[in-house]
Amino acid sequence: MPPKALDYESLNENVKKVQYAVRGELYLRASELQKEGKKIIFTNVGNPHALGQKPLTFPRQVVALCQAPFLLDDPNVGLLFPADAISRAKHYLSVTSGGLGAYSDSRGIPAIRKEVAEFIEKRDGYPSDQELIFLTDGASKGVMQILNAIIRGEGDGVLVPVPQYPLYSAAISLFGGSLVPYYLEETANWGLDVADLRQSVITARSKGITVRAMVIINPGNPTGQCLSEANLREIINFCIQENLVLLGDEVYQQNVYQDERPFISARKVLMGMGPFISKELQLVSFHTVSKGYWGECGQRGGYFEMTNIPPETVDEIYKVSSVALSPNVPAQIFMGLMVNPPKPGDISYEQFVRESKGILESLRRRARLMTDGFNSCRNVVCNFTEGAMYSFPQIRLPPRAIQAAKSAGKVPDVFYCLKLLEATGISTVPGSGFGQKEGVFHLRTTILPAEEDMPAIMDSFKKFNNEFMEQYEDDRGYSRM
Repeated sequence: MPPKALDYESLNENVKKVQYAVRGELYLRASELQKEGKKIIFTNVGNPHALGQKPLTFPRQVVALCQAPFLLDDPNVGLLFPADAISRAKHYLSVTSGGLGAYSDSRGIPAIRKEVAEFIEKRDGYPSDQELIFLTDGASKGVMQILNAIIRGEGDGVLVPVPQYPLYSAAISLFGGSLVPYYLEETANWGLDVADLRQSVITARSKGITVRAMVIINPGNPTGQCLSEANLREIINFCIQENLVLLGDEVYQQNVYQDERPFISARKVLMGMGPFISKELQLVSFHTVSKGYWGECGQRGGYFEMTNIPPETVDEIYKVSSVALSPNVPAQIFMGLMVNPPKPGDISYEQFVRESKGILESLRRRARLMTDGFNSCRNVVCNFTEGAMYSFPQIRLPPRAIQAAKSAGKVPDVFYCLKLLEATGISTVPGSGFGQKEGVFHLRTTILPAEEDMPAIMDSFKKFNNEFMEQYEDDRGYSRM
C-alpha cells in the first residue's frame, strides 16, 4: 500500500529540511527536566515576561477595556482606570468594525497603520505611507510573507548574516530557496565587510544561485551589535549594485545599551542618501511589540513597511495577506499603543516613562553583568552586547571535549550546552544553531533573567565551566585563558 499523504516518507521535503535551534534539542531536554522537577532557567528564547519582566501598565489597561467594553459603561470605571486609558480604549473601539471579535482589513486597521506611519515619520524625519504598512501577527509572520514572495525555487538565494536568527534559515528552507551566508567578524565586534559580501554573492552565482535579497538584523541577533550609519550606507550601495531587496529586521531598535552607536533605521539612511539612491533600493523593514521594554511576545503584534515596492507587487502581497483574513486585532491595538504611547501631560505619562526607563536601565546593567561574567571565565570570550537581548560568548573547547562530543554523537557546542543544562538548569542555545565558522563554538543566552538573579546565574555558569575545563583540558599544555 502506498504511503498516506501525512506519513513521514511522503511529507513535503522542504518541511523536513526546516530546523529551528531556539526550540530544538536543548529546549526539549530542558522541558523534560522541568517535568521531572528540576528548576530550569529558560534563557534560550527572548521571552521577557516568562523571565519575570512586568508588563507595562497603560497598554494593558487600554486592551483590557477593549476586550471588555462593558466596563466602559460601569459608573465606577473612572475609579479603576485612568481617563487617558479610557479615552484610548474608546478610540480603538470606534475604529474597529465590531470590536476585538471582528476581522479587520487584511493589512490591519487603517487608523493603527496611520499611527505606525506617523511613528516612522517622527523617528526618521521622512514621510511614511500607511498604505505601504502591513500589520502582522508578530514580525516573524511578516518576514515569512516577504520571503515567500521573493523565493521562486531552490535557484533563488537570500544573503543572511552568520551567526543568524534561525527564523531565516528555517523559512528559506520551507519555501525551497537557498541560504547564502555572509560571515560577521567576531574579532571586529561582529562587523561586516562589503568585500566579504561580494565574495558570498560570487560564490553563490558560481553554484547557479540567483541572489535576490539581503537580510540585516540591527541590532543583531544573536550577536548584539549595532550597525553604524556608515555601515548601513555601504550595505545600501551594495544592494543597489547587486540588485538586491534589503530586508531590515529592526525588532530590537528599543534595545540599545551603549551611547556610541544608537539605533538608526535603514530607511532613514536610505532617505538621506539623495533623490536618486532613495528611490532605487527596494526595502522592507520589520518591527514588533515582542521586544524592547514592551516584551509582549504572546500578543504577536508586528508590522512591515515597504519602500520602493511597485504597486502591482503590493497588491499581490495584499492578496496573500487576505488568505489569512486579518492579523489578530488585540495585537494591532498593542502596536498602536507602542508607536503612540502616552505623551507629556497625559495622566499615565509619568508612570509609563518610569516603567519603561526602569526596564531599559536594568537591561543595560544586565548586559554588562553578563558580558563581564563570561569574560571572567576560563576559555570564554564575549563581545559586549551593544543591543538586542542576547549574549553570544565563544567557548574555546579543549580537543578532548571535542573528541568526547564526537564519541557521543553530538556537535561540540551542543555537548557543552547539554552538560551545562544538566549541571545548572540553565537552558541556552548552541552556537551551531545560528551558524558559525568551522571549528569555532558559541552559545547564545538571553540577558533577560531578573537582575537580582544574574550574579547567582553567572556564578553557577562559572563553576560549571571551570569544572568542565578541568575535566577536559589536556595536562600537556592546552592553553588556558
